[in-house]
Amino acid sequence: MKSAFDEMHTLDKGVRQHYGTYGDWLKGQPGETMRARRHEAEMIFRRVGITFAVYGAKDEDGSGTERLIPFDLIPRVIPKQEWTSMHAGLRQRVTALNRFIEDVYHGQEILKAGIVPAEQVLNNAQFRKEMMGVNVPGGVYSHISGIDIVRAGNPDGSGAYYVLEDNLRVPSGVSYMLENRKMMMRLFPDLFSIHRVAPVEHYPDLLLETLRAVAPAGVSEPTVVVLTPGMYNSAYFEHAFLAQQMGVELVEGQDLVVKEGFVYMRTTQGPKRVDVIYRRVDDDFLDPLAFRPDSTLGCAGLLDVYRAGNITLSNAIGTGIADDKSIYPYVPKMIEFYLGEKPILNNVPTYLCREAKDLQFVLDHMHELVVKEVHGAGGYGMLVGPAATKAEIVEFSAVVRANPANYIAQPTLSLSTCPTYVESGIAPRHIDLRPYVLSSGKDVHTVPGGLTRVALKEGSLVVNSSQGGGTKDTWVLED
Repeated sequence: MKSAFDEMHTLDKGVRQHYGTYGDWLKGQPGETMRARRHEAEMIFRRVGITFAVYGAKDEDGSGTERLIPFDLIPRVIPKQEWTSMHAGLRQRVTALNRFIEDVYHGQEILKAGIVPAEQVLNNAQFRKEMMGVNVPGGVYSHISGIDIVRAGNPDGSGAYYVLEDNLRVPSGVSYMLENRKMMMRLFPDLFSIHRVAPVEHYPDLLLETLRAVAPAGVSEPTVVVLTPGMYNSAYFEHAFLAQQMGVELVEGQDLVVKEGFVYMRTTQGPKRVDVIYRRVDDDFLDPLAFRPDSTLGCAGLLDVYRAGNITLSNAIGTGIADDKSIYPYVPKMIEFYLGEKPILNNVPTYLCREAKDLQFVLDHMHELVVKEVHGAGGYGMLVGPAATKAEIVEFSAVVRANPANYIAQPTLSLSTCPTYVESGIAPRHIDLRPYVLSSGKDVHTVPGGLTRVALKEGSLVVNSSQGGGTKDTWVLED
C-alpha cells in the first residue's frame, strides 16, 4: 500500500500553500479552546437533533439506535484550481451516466456495441424492465448524484484523485455538509474573515430549482414534495431538513393517492396535485402494485402515473443500474462512447470476480485487496484485506467463491489524510469526499466542495458513519 498523501503537509513537514493561513491560525489555538469548541458543537448537534439511525445497533443501556455523527473541527481545504478540474470531471461523469441510463432503457446502443456486456445490465437486480421505453424529462434519470472521490498518494509525495463509487439512487449526507458549514461559521467566525471560502448554503435553492425544472411538460408552477419512508429511517433527519429548507411538504406514502392518472397529497384543504416527488424511498417500495406488494412506504398506482408522464420522480426508477459496483468499471468507456472524451476523473483499478482470471487473482491476493459486494453500501458486505484476520479472509474467500458475480475487488488505496482533532490531540486520519451534482437536463450544478467523511479510528480506511466515521467541513478557496 502506497504511503498516504497528507492534505495539509508536504513530505518535508511543511504546510501546503492553500493551508498556510489556516495553519498559522491553528498554531495559535490553545488546546482547551479547541476542546471547548468540540464540546459546544456536540451539544448543538444533539439539541438540533442532527442524528442518524444505525440499524440493529443498541446503546450501552440497550435502548435506542440514534447516533450523533462525530463532527471534526479541522476543515478539509481544497485550492480553487483543484476544484475547477474536479468540477469538470464531475459534470462529465454524471452526464455520461445519465446518457447510459437513458440508453439501456431505450436503444441499448452501448450493449449492441459490446462496450458493456448485455448480461451485466439485463440480468442485474437494479435493471427495471418496467422502465423500458419510458421517457423522462430532459432524458435525465439521476437529478441528484453523490460521487465518492478519494485521493491516493504517489511515491513523490503528490496525490491523484480517483472516483471510488457513484451514488445515483438516493445519495445521502448533504444535510451534514450544510450543517457542518453552519457550525464552523458559528464556532470560528474569524476564520471566514481571513479566508475566501466558496459558499454552500445555497444548495437547497439549487435543489429546488433542479426539481422544479424537471416537472412534467406543461406544468408551470410545479408542486414538489419530499417522500420519506418515515421517522425510523436512518436518514430521516435529512429528509425533514431538506423539505424544510426548500419550503416543501415532507410526505409519507400514506399521504399520497392516485386518482384519474395523477398523484395527489392529502391536505387539510383537500387533495392537492403533486408534480415532482424527491423520493428517499428505494425502487422496491415505491408502488406495491408494481414492485413489492407488502410495501406500505409507497403509493399504489404510482408507476402508471409515472409511465404516463404525469409525475416526475427524482431520482428516476431504475437509476440504480448505473451505480451498481459491477457497472462501475465500465464508466470510463461510457464517457468515451457517449461524449467522445477521455475521462477527467479516473476510476480505481477494479477486478471483476465474475471473470475467472480476476477471481483467481482476488482469491490469491485477498489479504491486500478491498473486496466489495456489488450491491453493498454503507461499508457493509466488504472485506478490507490488510486489516482482516486470516480466519476472516478464509471465511470471506468461501463466500466469494460461492457467488463470484456478486463481488468486485480493488487495490487497498491509502486514502489521503487530513489533520483531525481526536482525544489525543491533532492527528492524521484518512478521508474521502462526496460532492453533490445536480442535473436538470438544462444544466449541471455543484456546490463547491461536498461532504468530507473521516475515519476516526487510527489507521482505519472505513469512513462510513455507520462504521464509526465522522465528517468535516470542506472548504473550496475562491482565490
